[in-house]
Order: sequence, then structure tokens, then C-alpha cells
Amino acid sequence: MKDMKNGIQKTTKVSKVDVKKYSLLIVFGFLSAIAIQEKLGIEHLVGGMLTASLLLVILYRDILRYKPAYLKNYNMLVLLGFMIVSTLFLGRFFGYVLINLARGIGFIPIESTLFGIPISVGAMLVMLLFDFHTAIVFSFIVSLLSGLWLNNAIYPVYAFIGSLTAAFSVIRCKKRSAILRGGFYVGVVNAMTASFLLLFAGKFFTIGAASSVMFALSSGISVVAIVSVMLPLLEYMFKVTTDISLLELLDLDQPLMKNLMISAPGTYHHSVIVGNLVEAAAEAVGVNPLLARVSSYYHDIGKVKMPEYFVENQSGSLSKHDKLTPHMSSMIIGSHVKEGVELARQQKLPEPIIDIIEQHHGTGLMTYFYQKAKEQEGEQKLSEDEYKYPGPKPQTRVAALVMMADAVEAASRVLNDPTPARITALVDRIINHIFLEGQLDECELTLKDISEIKSHFSYILTGIMHKRIDYPGFNFNENSKKSQELPKRDNEGLNKEPAKANKDKSAEAKM
Repeated sequence: MKDMKNGIQKTTKVSKVDVKKYSLLIVFGFLSAIAIQEKLGIEHLVGGMLTASLLLVILYRDILRYKPAYLKNYNMLVLLGFMIVSTLFLGRFFGYVLINLARGIGFIPIESTLFGIPISVGAMLVMLLFDFHTAIVFSFIVSLLSGLWLNNAIYPVYAFIGSLTAAFSVIRCKKRSAILRGGFYVGVVNAMTASFLLLFAGKFFTIGAASSVMFALSSGISVVAIVSVMLPLLEYMFKVTTDISLLELLDLDQPLMKNLMISAPGTYHHSVIVGNLVEAAAEAVGVNPLLARVSSYYHDIGKVKMPEYFVENQSGSLSKHDKLTPHMSSMIIGSHVKEGVELARQQKLPEPIIDIIEQHHGTGLMTYFYQKAKEQEGEQKLSEDEYKYPGPKPQTRVAALVMMADAVEAASRVLNDPTPARITALVDRIINHIFLEGQLDECELTLKDISEIKSHFSYILTGIMHKRIDYPGFNFNENSKKSQELPKRDNEGLNKEPAKANKDKSAEAKM
């Protein structure tokens, strides 16, 4: 009965969420209807609202099918609705200004000014803030709605081609200057599209054709100006992280990275290698490789609070944990997650990165300290929950990637004779353990994805941990003995320096 009750409650909760989301669609459908309203009247308003709402429902179902992660964040849904409405209102504004400009000049046909409306602004922003798939569906909806507003059968084609060009032009945008290049492409393609449509309509050889092409070219300039202004504002208002922002976080001059490099050099090196592993596997499983790398760089920043308690930052055989109880050690080790989240919020890192910092250990068990406590206290007195990370489990594929790469890199440090076969076996064993522990239950990774991740991790680790050839005359494994003499007399000087260095080290050790 209890399970049945919980099931009923869960179903009710889901239905309430769906109602809320569909209500949001109706609200934005109403606002879109106002934006495309050409004639005042209840019939036009109702018809426009129903048409816009139907298109938005199609968009919602598409997101539900292909981009379900957006549905978990209301900010993203509100932002997408806002982009549709604001693009339409922006088009109305520019249309009003350009039409009045043409009327003021006198000799420019009013129809020519329609090609100067920067309707492709929305698609470029959606591409930068969301992804290309969403930008395509967005372009389709906005193009259709703009055709209703202008009562023009040709304009939706022009708007759709321009919007697709805008999305394509910034698909690999890594710098804000790339927006300028995107605007150039939009202007050129819009001019070509306008020429072809005029030719199709039999108006290419008329007086207004030249002005139409000029307005189409100028639309690229408008797109650049508007996107450059709106992008930072939208990033800030809706807490969205773009590739441009992520690239800025890769700068080693960032305060957190500087602090990590100085205070915990071992952790910094570990984070860099984790970044290499994650980035290599990211594209294979369909996630943003840049977000994956940046998240890896910052996932352990909480260790700067007490770096000496983590093995990668310890020097010598002595450990801080030797004087602590296993439970106290586990609390210190587990605290780096909480400390990392706090530091990230202080430095105003993007929310996706903060989430990954919080989730990169999931609810995993600190096996070493748990086993040590079992030996000291006995199994009956122990609770595994006291030796687990606080969680939650990874909610995204990027978080899962960081978790697996973190564990694999740490385990590879103790691997003797790291041959390719041993590395592959290690990667397979570590990731299988994470999977069987249930840490990947709440993310969207498939078994095929996990197989691809194993393959890429093994390849990168094999390259990092490759063997080097032995240098003749050097014995790097014996610090106290003299290096062997080289057979050639020309290289005799090479033997003396290592021997001298080893002698100095021995003297220091005695002191």
C-alpha cells in the first residue's frame, strides 16, 4: 500500500509539473500573438495565440524528445520562450523604423526594407546559448510567425535561410570576435537569398531590387551589434554558460587556478590529466568537450583548504592521516567537495561547473578509511554512510565523465609496469566498479557510451604513461651508487654529474 501511495503521489507530481510547463507555453503563445498582431481584434488575437501555442507545443515536444536536460531547468525554458517573443518584437521594431525611413526618403520601396529586418538575431543567440538542434527548430517557428505578421509568403523563406546561416556561422564560436564573422556570413547569404527570391517573384530587374539587396547586406551589421550587446546580458540574467565564458575560465590567470597551482601542485597536475581524459571522451558521448575540460580543471578546488591531507600533495613517507582516526580522515577528505562548492560560488563560477564539483564523487564509499576503521573498531559498530561522500550522484553525462576520469587517473598512479594491457584492465575495472555501485544511475549514459569512454581513457593514459628508453651509463633506480661508465670516452663527462648529485643527496640525508 505504501508503494502504491508513493506511486500515486509521484504521478500527481509529474502531472502538476506538466501543467505548469504547458501553462508557460500558453503565456508565451499569447505574447507571441501580440508580437505578430497586425490588426486589432479579438479574432486576430485568438487565432494568433492558438497558432503560436501550437508551434510552441511542437517545440516543447521536440525538446522533450531530443534535449530533455533543458526541461529540468525552468530558466532554460523561460529563456527559450523569451527569445521567441523578443525576436518577434525586435523584428516589429526594426520593421517600423525601416518603413518610416523609406517613407521619409521617398524613393525607396517599402517592400525593400523588409530584407533589412535582423530576424536571424534570435537563431544566433539560441545557437550560442543552447545548441544547433534547438536553433533549427527555433528558426522554423520564428520564420513562420514572422510570415504571419508581415502577411508575406516569401519572407518566411528568407528568414529561415538567414537564421540557419546565423546558427551555422557560430557553431564553433570560441571567441566573441567570431560573432563579427558570423554577421558577415549572414549579410552575404541574406543578399543572395533576397536576389534569388526577387528573381523568383519576377522583380529582380525592377528599381527596388538594388535597395532590397543593400538592406539584406546591412542586416548582417545589425545582427552583430544586437548579439554583441544581448549575449552578455542573457548570460548574466539567466545564468547560462557559453563556450566563450568557458574559454575565459581556462585562463591560468584565474584566481582559483593560480591558488590551486601554488597551494596544491599535485592536485593541479591531477586535474589537468583528468581534463585530458574527459575531453577525449566527451565528443564520443555527445557532450560539450570544453565544458568537460573546464569542469575537470575546477573539480578539486576544494583541496586548497587543506592540501597536505591529500596524497598527491604529500612529500615523503609521512602522512597527516597517521595521527588521525579513520572517521576524522574521512570527514576531512569528504569536506573538499563542500569547500569546492563554496569557493566556486564565491568566485561566481557557472552553475554547471558548481554542480559537477558537487557530484564528481557521487555517494561513493571511501574504501581505504572504511576498511581501516573495520580493522580497528569491528564491522558491527560501523555504518557505511559515515564513510560516503555527501553526493548527489552525477546528474549529467559531463559529471559522470569527470567522476570516472578522476577515479581512473588516481588509480593509475599506483600501477606497476603500466603496459597498454594493464592500463586497459585497470580502466575497465574502475569504471565497472562505479557502474555496479550505482553511481551512474541518474545520468543519461548508455552502455555504448561507457564502452567508448573506456576506449578513450585507455588510449590517453597509455600515451601519458608510456615507457622511455634507458639512457646508456645511467642507473636511475639507484641513487646511492655511481653511474656506470660509458663505453665511449666522449661521454665520460655525463657520468660525473649524476654521481656528484647522488653524493650530495646522501650527505643531505645524513644531516
